[in-house]
Amino acid sequence: MKAQQFVVIGLGRFGSSLALELMEMGYEVLGIDHHEERVEEMSDHLTHAVVADATDEGIMRSLGVRNFDCGIIAIGDNMERSILAAILLKEIGVKQVVAKAISILHGRALSRLGVDRVIFPERDMGIRVAHQLVTPNLLDYIELSKDYKIVELTVPSCMNGKSLSDLNTRAKYGCSIVALNRESGIIVAPTAHDHLSEGDVMVLIGSNESIDRFEDEVVNKD
Repeated sequence: MKAQQFVVIGLGRFGSSLALELMEMGYEVLGIDHHEERVEEMSDHLTHAVVADATDEGIMRSLGVRNFDCGIIAIGDNMERSILAAILLKEIGVKQVVAKAISILHGRALSRLGVDRVIFPERDMGIRVAHQLVTPNLLDYIELSKDYKIVELTVPSCMNGKSLSDLNTRAKYGCSIVALNRESGIIVAPTAHDHLSEGDVMVLIGSNESIDRFEDEVVNKD
């Protein structure tokens, strides 16, 4: 089940963009920042936005933060405040805690504190951009683990008209096409008889090695 209520601590560039995107997706968002001007800028755009110290247990409890499905710590200018906020969210029982890390050491500390997911925005964006630069057909890239990923690739002209049976990606490369996105709509779990058209978007899942080989031997040969 998707989380329905989020609390975003830190309304800087990363936190505010994340909070706005969650609102756009239809979720309720409480924004917290100790900078009054940031809260004023976001107050008309979020469900609630308050000026508060996210390291003060009494204040956080009074705001009912423990009842939120997910707490996101987006503090990017103070490692100590970030760590203290993470400790507090875990202690008061927030179901899922996600935190932005500003360095590898910071991320390691957050992980050891039991944070459910650590995000490295600059590093993750750098990885995504690098993959998009070297693979022109790559639209998006999600790392599932250090060994597996999901990618979205535009179907090149050399694959136009071919069926999934023709490609046989699982047997030949060890990766699978799990969805096709085309003008007529999205096909989830396409069959071997589905045909590709140039410009379709195929969603693949597999090991890094298998997908890289498929890209090199098939997609990038166009």
